[in-house]
Amino acid sequence: MVRETFSRAYCSSEDGLRCEVLSKSFFITIFSGKYSMKKTTIISWNVNGIRAAERKGFVSWLEKGEYDIVCVQETKVFDEGVLSEKLLAPDGYTAYWNCCKERKGYSGVAVYTKIPPINVKTDFGKNLLSREGRVIELEFPEFTLLNIYFPNGGSGDERLTYKLRFYDEFYEYILSLKERGKKVIFCGDVNTAHNEIDLSRPKENEKVSGFLPVERAWMDTLAPAGFLDSFRALHPAEAKYSWWDMKTRARERNVGWRIDYFFVSENILDQVSDAFILNEVEGSDHCPIGIIVKV
Repeated sequence: MVRETFSRAYCSSEDGLRCEVLSKSFFITIFSGKYSMKKTTIISWNVNGIRAAERKGFVSWLEKGEYDIVCVQETKVFDEGVLSEKLLAPDGYTAYWNCCKERKGYSGVAVYTKIPPINVKTDFGKNLLSREGRVIELEFPEFTLLNIYFPNGGSGDERLTYKLRFYDEFYEYILSLKERGKKVIFCGDVNTAHNEIDLSRPKENEKVSGFLPVERAWMDTLAPAGFLDSFRALHPAEAKYSWWDMKTRARERNVGWRIDYFFVSENILDQVSDAFILNEVEGSDHCPIGIIVKV
């Protein structure tokens, strides 16, 4: 194995590999004619209010710079212009926002990224994806990333119907991306635990929104359509949670739910080298989750 630094270099091997590096400094590892891929770490976290998270150390956690892209949900911001400079422009990151304009202090998503996107999208036409500040899409050269705060259906039949309609409209949208050959990653608070392994007390919650058969049935449609739960793909038997009821101090007893996910299209699954849940990180009723993608 040889490790070299090039300012401008050309390399070749017997099997025909040839590369040109034009950057000022680029590290490349060559072994039997193959070079190492860059790893991109992406985080998703429902922060349950970005200003509350700031008071609990969110910016300091972010500015450690361990992660390339950080997606946050439930920012509860009507206008990002009212936020502190540290939240708007933390060291090393550029932030992109989609705020809920229908109701103050509700919903909202944002993405902090070290990697410049090609395009940022928050308008998805005349459908639920464009309402309540729930979806933001960033297109990168290697993949398309969607950060979503899916609706909660727990407040009654009307919101459950809304949630299921949102699910269906989102499903059709990601299918359209797949049909165009996109490598799709979508993450966020899905507000549903998929299978019994994904919550502490499945039998007690069979009639509770978040574990209803109709909600779980929608999640069943994702894998046949080519969208895989990255954590479950890499950790098929591990019971680990991402949300706990704070009113009952459930986190202390680890009585939780896994309702936060990274789904990836099958054409990028083999580039996902790790999927993890950072349940030691506090500051919200959710904890961060993440994946590492080789690009």
